[in-house]
Amino acid sequence: MSENSIRSLLRLDKSLIMGVVNITPDSFSDGGQFNDSSLAVEHALSLVEQGADILDIGGESTRPGAEEVSVEQELKRVIPAIEALKAQTTVPISIDTYKPQVMRAAVEAGASMINDVNGLRAPGAVEVAAAANMPICIMHMQGQPQTMQARPKYESVVAQVDAFFKQRITTALDAGIKLDDIILDPGIGFGKTLKHNLELLKSVPQLRVSTGCQMLLGVSRKSLIDKLLGRAVDQRLPASLGLAVQSILNGAKIVRVHDVRETYDAIRVVEAVRNS
Repeated sequence: MSENSIRSLLRLDKSLIMGVVNITPDSFSDGGQFNDSSLAVEHALSLVEQGADILDIGGESTRPGAEEVSVEQELKRVIPAIEALKAQTTVPISIDTYKPQVMRAAVEAGASMINDVNGLRAPGAVEVAAAANMPICIMHMQGQPQTMQARPKYESVVAQVDAFFKQRITTALDAGIKLDDIILDPGIGFGKTLKHNLELLKSVPQLRVSTGCQMLLGVSRKSLIDKLLGRAVDQRLPASLGLAVQSILNGAKIVRVHDVRETYDAIRVVEAVRNS
């Protein structure tokens, strides 16, 4: 695929599956499983075989309470994996980072999308994203990973997330980023209670209309499932699939998931019925 392959995918009349590739020792679900570039590449190629449309490569955990890592450590984790994957697959790569230095290096290594949990708020991030001239995902997060789940509070979570999105869209447009290249993620589990998460999931159609942007949702194996059903991380697949299908039916364009094959099957049969 070309450098702008994700733009082409976004124009297709189908939902997109983003496969999670965490090169970290401490991610909430799979921390340490692929904490090596060669293992990460092997895992990513397996996700491609399972039906992933996009590979999301991350080198720093953003789970609640996660510790920050240095730019150098993050680069050491993600750049070799991106370079190796570019040589072995045409499936486009997204870089999951909020650090402009990592964004720039990942784009140079072959990434085709920037996925920023910090909403391009780090100094220099929006400028790097604009210069990259590719799709970006702006996520909402209240606080920082170290403290975001302490006591999240909103007057109206949907209205405040919507206002945040509009402010970040304005900043991005002013920097030269095209509206069609902006994807929004309400940040399920990032500084939200169970009630906040459910309200946001229900409000995807409203947020899409209000902002004019495509939506990305990451609900795979999230703790809201435990809060609803009392399920440990390794028991959350059925609920993850239910949330993925619900997200797509609600208008999300991309779902970010760990279990690609199962999500692929669930979403494609739902799309077949919807489009028949």
